[in-house]
Amino acid sequence: MIAPLCVYVAVCTLAHRALDRNVGTLFRTAKYRPEFPAKGFADLDEARSWAAGFVHWYNFDHRHSGIRYVSPAQRHAGDNHAILAARHALYLGARELNPARWSANTRNWSPIGAVTLNPERDAIIKTHLADNPIQPLAA
Repeated sequence: MIAPLCVYVAVCTLAHRALDRNVGTLFRTAKYRPEFPAKGFADLDEARSWAAGFVHWYNFDHRHSGIRYVSPAQRHAGDNHAILAARHALYLGARELNPARWSANTRNWSPIGAVTLNPERDAIIKTHLADNPIQPLAA
């Protein structure tokens, strides 16, 4: 039997270079999926197969709160603008039909700008590179 730790490694290897605290978040998402086997996997191939299906679900079906509940694939393809505009229109229409139900503005459905896994780490690297320019390699 393959322990869940092996799935942790497989998922982290397959998933978009998730780093630092995001690895833990990704693993938590994986282990709380209903199809995650509570008793582990029979072998490495089964673990890899499950992890590949999980990564597909995570990128194409799972709606991420950090990017306004669209999938990474929708955002990458540029479909998020139309999806979010349609949601905004739907919410405005619902508020017009029943204004008493709304105590404030509707949810913010404007597209999110740049997204990074570890913005603080990116800033540190950028500062370091500015202070220590990398010389091009000689041919």
